[in-house]
Amino acid sequence: MTLLSNNKPLNKQLNKYAQWKYWVLVVTLIILFLSALPSWYGEDAALQLSSKKPTSLSSEQVYQVLNQAGIHTKRIDQQMQNTLVVLQQADQQTLAKNVLSQAFAEDVQVTLVLAPAAPNWLLNMGFAPIKLGLDLRGGVQFLLDVDLDLVFTNQALMVSDSVKQFVRQEHISAVMVRQGDGAEVNIEAAQPEARGKIRQFITQQYPLWQVVGRQDTLIVSLSESEQVKLTNLTVQQNLQIMRSRIEELGITEALVQRQGENRIRIELPGVQDPASAKNVIGATASLAFYPVLETGSVNAMVLQDEQGQPVYVARKPVLGGDHIVDARAAIGDFGMSKVNISLDAGGGKLMSDFSRDNIGKPMATAFSEYSRNEKGQAQQSTKIISVATIQSQLGSKFEITGAGTHQEAQQLALLLRAGSMTAPVTIVEERTIGPSLGAENIVNGFAALALGMAVTLLFMACWYRRLGWVANVALIANMVMLFGLLALIPGAVLTLPGIAGLVLTVGMAVDTNVLIFERIKDKLAEGRSFASAIDVGFDSAFSTIIDANFTTMITAVVLFSIGNGPIQGFALTLGLGLLTSMFTGIFASRAIINLVYGRDTRRAIKV
Repeated sequence: MTLLSNNKPLNKQLNKYAQWKYWVLVVTLIILFLSALPSWYGEDAALQLSSKKPTSLSSEQVYQVLNQAGIHTKRIDQQMQNTLVVLQQADQQTLAKNVLSQAFAEDVQVTLVLAPAAPNWLLNMGFAPIKLGLDLRGGVQFLLDVDLDLVFTNQALMVSDSVKQFVRQEHISAVMVRQGDGAEVNIEAAQPEARGKIRQFITQQYPLWQVVGRQDTLIVSLSESEQVKLTNLTVQQNLQIMRSRIEELGITEALVQRQGENRIRIELPGVQDPASAKNVIGATASLAFYPVLETGSVNAMVLQDEQGQPVYVARKPVLGGDHIVDARAAIGDFGMSKVNISLDAGGGKLMSDFSRDNIGKPMATAFSEYSRNEKGQAQQSTKIISVATIQSQLGSKFEITGAGTHQEAQQLALLLRAGSMTAPVTIVEERTIGPSLGAENIVNGFAALALGMAVTLLFMACWYRRLGWVANVALIANMVMLFGLLALIPGAVLTLPGIAGLVLTVGMAVDTNVLIFERIKDKLAEGRSFASAIDVGFDSAFSTIIDANFTTMITAVVLFSIGNGPIQGFALTLGLGLLTSMFTGIFASRAIINLVYGRDTRRAIKV
């Protein structure tokens, strides 16, 4: 068989795509277009009313209360025990929440939400608008510093108490136990035999602690690896606590994430009152273990579990969460989940005495959270998170079974640690962005995007003429796909730097077409036909396009991995823009050119 110089068969049909490729292109464009469409309609300020009682509120009741307060609504949707109230004016959202909270304080929980303004047929397909970041929507941002000194001090206190108790039990004299800085305990013992016994006790009971001898003193310190692990656990539990408390603010799209080693960044879109946010974020939580009494017992305290069922417990707890020093989820026998609890010396003795006399009886774990109301008064809410049967006499270390799945056991472990080992947090930075500023950012950002696209479309149409309109179609398809992906990917948020990434994507998308078109012009200059130049031009430019976009993608991934907030927003749109620009620049443009110019055998055509 005779071959061409580029090793392609002579009878190969140029510029022909398989039919399935066209179907993939069309289906992808349709899905992403529908995904991007709700963002065109925007969102309306709304309130979500969740009934606390079996009897749900009627939409007529809600309408009358709001109408009397002069608050106008677009619509009121009711489904089961939830009611969605869509407002006509966004600035009345906070006022409407206060009015409904006062009118139905005992019956409903009012949450601030944003309702898509898109038609129902589009929403019923599962599509939703793009989520906007704090800089575009407005709200409050806090940067909290987690103080880890208290965590390490509590760990050292646990070791110190255990050593003191061991010394008393073994009748070892002339021993002084002092707590050092952070996770460090200094033990002075004059007798070598005493130091040996104490060293052996620490090695057996606390293998994660290092013991170094200096003359008559033993220096006990937590290992570096365990300090890092303890730091991660502490920040993780604080993240969990913050997410739970922010729900009290009625914010459904709050962002709570770790920043650096021991800081937490919280973004509350739509919240314009930092004082109320501080009251919730700064609340404290506690934990207690209670004996479970028979239903209807006299002088019992009735608490509700997570399913809302009453649990009768004694008024005095066995011990409080201040005795818990650690809680870890694990897998027990037969694959059942459990939670391992570690208590300090005082808590271990209390639990040992109680469990010895109550084997076979249930014990409840109650989680209490304290917060401040609008008047600044402290208020407590308590619920039962676990009820377990005591199987044997417990000590400073025991396990709780019946916690459900492993994920639920991890959640319980986080709550247990939160009740005792929560590190204090300090607000080191506070920013408030008004809704008008967010709206201005949106207008300015998209104006820049529109201007950049207009100039680019005009340049491509004038410079590349017959191929320019193909690039323009691909560019428009690229932006539609990019908006569709932003709306489709869970957790994706569009920020102001993200809009900058969109503008940059316009240039990168055109750059792909420029590389291809220049290669086509080079092949035409060599005397090839238009169809042959298209085929060879796309093939020769492919590797260059992949290399250029791959190196940029590395930068986007690194920015998203180590960055936070606005930097992640920019990296997200940059990375997604690279994917869509390659798809439209190589695949979509080739499909259009194949259909229109793929059979053109003319030569010396100006492109």
